[in-house]
Order: sequence, then C-alpha cells, then structure tokens
Amino acid sequence: MRLFLITLLCFIASPVVAQNIIQGRVTEDATKTSIPYADVYFPQLEKGGISDENGNFKIENLPAGTYKLVCSSLGYETFSKNITVPYTGTLQVTLNTSVTEMEEVIVSTPFHKLQRDNVMKVEHAKISDLKASGAVTLAEGITNIPGVESISTGMSIGKPVIRGLSSNRVLVYTQGVRLENQQFGDEHGLGVSDAGIESVEVIKGPASLLYGSDALGGVLYLNPERFANQDETHGDFGATYYGNTQGISSNVGYKTSGNGFKFLIRGSLAEHADYDTKDYRVTNTRFKEKDLKAGFGYQDTHFKTEFRYNLNDSKLGIPEGIGAQSTNKSPLLPYQQITNHIFSSKSNIFFKDSSLDITLGYLYNDRKEFEEEHDHDDHDDEHDHDDHDDHDTDDVLDDHDDHDDHDDLEDLHPALHMKLKTFNYDVKYHMPVLGKFETIVGAQGMNQTNTNYGEETLIPNATTNDIGILAMSHIHFDKMDIQLGARFDNRTISSEDDLDKTYNSFNGAAGIKTNIANNTSLRLNVATGFRAPNLAELTSYGSHEGTNRFEIGDANLETEQNIQTDLALEYKNRHIEVFVNGFYNKVNNYIYLSPNGELIDDDPVYLYLQDDAALYGGEVGIHYHPHPIHWLHFESSFETVTGKQDTGDYLPLIPANNFKNTIRVEFENNWIKKGFAFVKLSSTLAQKQVSAFETHTNGYNLLSTGFGGDFQVFNNTLNVSITGSNLTNKQYINHLSRLKSDGIYNIGRNISVGLTYKI
Repeated sequence: MRLFLITLLCFIASPVVAQNIIQGRVTEDATKTSIPYADVYFPQLEKGGISDENGNFKIENLPAGTYKLVCSSLGYETFSKNITVPYTGTLQVTLNTSVTEMEEVIVSTPFHKLQRDNVMKVEHAKISDLKASGAVTLAEGITNIPGVESISTGMSIGKPVIRGLSSNRVLVYTQGVRLENQQFGDEHGLGVSDAGIESVEVIKGPASLLYGSDALGGVLYLNPERFANQDETHGDFGATYYGNTQGISSNVGYKTSGNGFKFLIRGSLAEHADYDTKDYRVTNTRFKEKDLKAGFGYQDTHFKTEFRYNLNDSKLGIPEGIGAQSTNKSPLLPYQQITNHIFSSKSNIFFKDSSLDITLGYLYNDRKEFEEEHDHDDHDDEHDHDDHDDHDTDDVLDDHDDHDDHDDLEDLHPALHMKLKTFNYDVKYHMPVLGKFETIVGAQGMNQTNTNYGEETLIPNATTNDIGILAMSHIHFDKMDIQLGARFDNRTISSEDDLDKTYNSFNGAAGIKTNIANNTSLRLNVATGFRAPNLAELTSYGSHEGTNRFEIGDANLETEQNIQTDLALEYKNRHIEVFVNGFYNKVNNYIYLSPNGELIDDDPVYLYLQDDAALYGGEVGIHYHPHPIHWLHFESSFETVTGKQDTGDYLPLIPANNFKNTIRVEFENNWIKKGFAFVKLSSTLAQKQVSAFETHTNGYNLLSTGFGGDFQVFNNTLNVSITGSNLTNKQYINHLSRLKSDGIYNIGRNISVGLTYKI
C-alpha cells in the first residue's frame, strides 16, 4: 500500500506537457554509411530503441533535461554523449570501428557512466557469457570475473568472495535493492537464479559510501533483464542440459512495451542430481530450484516507475559424506527448503535540471532446514552415509522417492525455521549540474526482523535498523575526472536476549581518473568502509550444523573499519589491451573464528575474536587481437590476494592464485550469426598460506572449450551453445570448498548443451 500511494502521488504531481521526441541516424564515421540495428539508449531514463535498416531511430516520450545517450553496435566503439531534451533537428551519431568489446553502462555507481568514463574501476559481465562458459549456477559463473571467487557447498550453495572477503563483508544487490539472505553464513546461498538477470557488476573494494554497512569488501550488483524497447514484443524459451549432474535448467520469457506501459515475465526450473567427481558421486549435492520474475513499468514525460517481483523456491541437499550413489534429483535428509520473495519499486521524477530517484524494497526469506532426527517415526531413515550403514541403499532411495511423489513433506518438521523480513529504501537527488560538478545527495535505510520457529536457532529473534546519509560529486576537467564523497551511518540492533547495540561510522572516498599517455589511463581510488558485527558473531553459543564446531560469540565485538587504496592502469590500441590492478586493504578490528583447543559435546570450540589485518594483491591481464585478424583473440590474466593478521597469521578462506588463458574466435557468415569458439586453461596454484585451522590445497589445471552462435530457424533466431568444462576429468579440491575438510573432490568433466529460441 505504501508503494502504491507514493507512486500515485508522484503520478498526480506530474505535469502534463507535450511529448519530447529525439530522431537521429547512426552512421560509420569513416565511410558515412548507415549502421542498422544499433542499440540507442538513455541509461538514466532506461529508455531506448534500435536503428532500422537505414540507421534511423526515433525515441518518444522523453522528459526535459540533459541525459547521457549511449549507442552501441558489434564491431564499433561505443558512443556516449550528453543530450539536452527537447532536441531540435536530427541527431547524427557516428561510430568508429573497433575490435574490442562493446562497452556497457555501469549501473552500480551513481552517475551511469561507461567504464571508460568511470572514476571507479567496475567489472562487468553478461550472464549469457558466463553461461556460455559452462557455469551450472550463478555462484559458479561469477568466478569467471577476475578477483571474484565463491565459497561453495557442492553445486547449489555458493557465497561470493571479492579479493579475499566474503559473507557479511560483501553486499549483493538485485532489482536495485539490497539482498538479505542470511549473508553471515557461508552455508547459505544467494537464493537468486540467473534466469531473468542480464548482467553482473562487481565493485572490488570498499563501497560503504554508496551502500552502507556490509559493503566493506565490495558489491555484487545483479542487473535485471531490461524491458522491451517501445512498441516491441519479444518472447523466448530455452533449456540447457548438463551431462555431469544429468541436470536440466529451462526457462521461458515474454516482454512487451507500448508508449507508456511495459511488462515482462520469466519463469525457470532447474533440477540436478549429485555431481560426479570421476570416482564417485557426492551424495546429496542434488538440488531443485523454481524461479519466477515479473515486472511492470510506466513512463511519461516527467515520471517513470517500475515494480518487480521475484519468487525463488529452492530445495537444496546438504552433503555430509559419500554414501548412496544415485542420479535421483530429490534431495535426501538433511536439506534446506528456502523460499525467497523480493518486491521492489523504482521511481524517477524528472525536473527541469534535476531528478529524484526513489527505490523501495521488501524481502521475505523463509528458511527451513530438515534433519534425520526430526523425522517422524512412520518414515524410515532416508539417509545413507558412511556412518549410517544399518539401512539398505535401495530402501533409502525408494523411501525418499515415495516422500517426493506423494508430497509428504508436511509430515516433516523443520529442525530450523527462520523468517527474515527486510524493508529497505534508497532516495537520491541528482542536483542541477553546476559547471563541471555533478552532485548527488541521498539517504538510505533498512528495517530488518528475524524470527525463529524451529527447535534450533541460528541467531536470536532481533530487529536491526540502519540509516545513512551521503553526498557525492563527480568533477569533470579536460584531462581528468575526480570523484569525492562522504557518508554517515547509524545501525542499531535489539534482540530478545537483551542485546542492544548501536554502531556509528563516518566514511569517505576520493578518486581520480586521467590519461597519463596516449592510450593509457590511470585510476587511483582511496576509500573507507565499515561493517557492524552481525548477530551470529555477537550471540553464538552452540554447535553449528554442517561445520562440526561449537561457536561462541562475543557481545563486545567492535565495528570493523577499513581503508583501501586501488590503483588501475590500462593501455589500449587497435592490437592490444593491457591492465594492471593493485590494491592494499587495511582492516581494523577484523572479526575471525579461532579454535581454543577445548571440546564441547565432542565438537571443537571456536571463538569469535578480533585483530587488525591487511589484504593485498591485484589482477594483471592482456587481451591481444591482431589487426586485421580481428576475429582472433588471445586473453590471459593472473589474480592474487594475500590476507594476514597483524600477528603474522594468515586469514582463512583466501583464494589461491590463479592464471587464466583463453583463445577465442568470433565469426559470422550467411548461416550463423554471432558465432564463437574458445579454448580456456585455468591454472590454480597451490594454496599454502593458510590459517591455523586450515590445511594446504594442491594446485590444478582445468581445460575447457566451447562453441555456439545464432541460427535462423523458421524466420526466428535459435541460439546454440555447447561447452565442455574440466575436459581431462581432473580430480581436484578448490581451497574455498566447504567439502575440502572431508577430502571430497569438486565436480569432474561436464558437457553442457544449451538451446534458446527467440520469437
């Protein structure tokens, strides 16, 4: 109701004025010939179109003001220019030929710049490209981005790691709102499907200035699928088969847009059996996921709004060892049953020289965990691990199938049942441009409650409230751009255990981007961030299921505060691109778990402690695309991070150093469009810099290959992608796998085949 009233008031307040229309033509700079089917888009307005076969385009219903226009087409350098609306005459857009990738608009930073214009270095990747690399899940796909890894529990559960920091130190945004899904636990996944997500952006470093607490280590920003362009309707359906897990993921989508209204909907279903390591299948790594995403939008000349909804329902097996060998896709006990609802509303009010952005979100996360000892007596034991040998494997599988087929889950009572409800808001005012200054001021906040209903308790019932105010300016000079900002935050936590805490923090950021030589740019950023202790760190006292340890929290833990310096150098010409990124991250009051040598209930005791720490490292890469052989690409990168406490001890869960080398070709002819093929070798080095309770991990090499493209079938486009990962069937253990302590290998060879038909 609150979202509806706000939208209604904004709509009523919107003045009725004549439509503003921009017409133009897209041509090649050198030959002046037309460029058909170029994408012409206003990022701030989220409105655009496609040029016709003669290069002409028309965009209607635009608000008055100055906005950045972006035009892109494959094989050309992306065009970007500020356009003042209303615009008289015909806009001439000229594109220069280029063999580099088309640049995308960065949404996770507030000024909606192309990467080349952005002061802060942000990694951008299309979900379609991550899926084409053979990734089974979103959590696995993001590990293809330099500096990003994932703490995994099998294939279904993954937590992003950015330059060695994870869990509550990395914030995830989806649909423009903060995603809250038990961020503190590495055994709790994101609860988001990659279906209906267009791209992902990664801020690698403190982003507390933009997003508040928990963005101390960085931000993973998921951009939802765009609405159709005006007066267009599109539909598609597709499926991908994964040979290793004998799994299939399928989805279907539809979207349409008129002059003012727009709508989209997408549904997906995924089912996977236990993954195969070559010698055995890892029992109970199977999972099922159902996902629905829908959106509705409206826009006139002074106002636009959109509502989005995402329902994700997942049933995830929790592996505890190697037991029954099966390709059944219904999880055994123990398993997680998670339902995640995300409601979001984003509205923009456009004034003559400024604008107001209002984003509201409500998230409802319902988590249930089922275990053997809570099964009723009229059901046989469904679990068959090494330490439960008194049950026949066939009986286990038959009993489980009976539960699944007859929907007997209502007879099971969750050992753990917690509901997490989060309301958050983000209000930003884009002030009128003053000379070289673009300035944004804003306020953000969150109200969160968690309530337990099961016998086990992850964290006590509590209420968390955040509020923050910020100001940020982008200053344009002829040869450089400067960005400055400051922010103040307040967080209060109140629990039923009489825990009442208040945390305050002031943070700032400063950055500069300049060209230091021909084709060479430099970015230097210094930023601070903070993270308030979470409820698990403050209140834990008991055995943590799935980790085999007894955790004891400390109510007196202080706020983590960090300062990070980032340096990024880039060189580009028509043949080669080179980048060097380095960072040094000093974290005061770093919170970590440490064993004290005692046992409680046969579990080792781990205490939450604090110490100052530092993380440092970076990424180096080269992209060689020899001219005129523009279809051939050689890409190579190296990433490294080291994390140490001031005592000299290494931090836990630091990813191993990694090399990636790729040969990629792109081609088109009369029967295939956007064709591609690649061969990639990923070389992960041994990780010997481990914390006191970790073990070393050996290095390994993984070989992958793939090819695909678009074909015309019945006058529509059929996209085909065939990928093989870990082709040598290498048996290896990733250092960030939660199954590492049991000596369980990661996934073996996997061949995937994907088909998508667009209508």
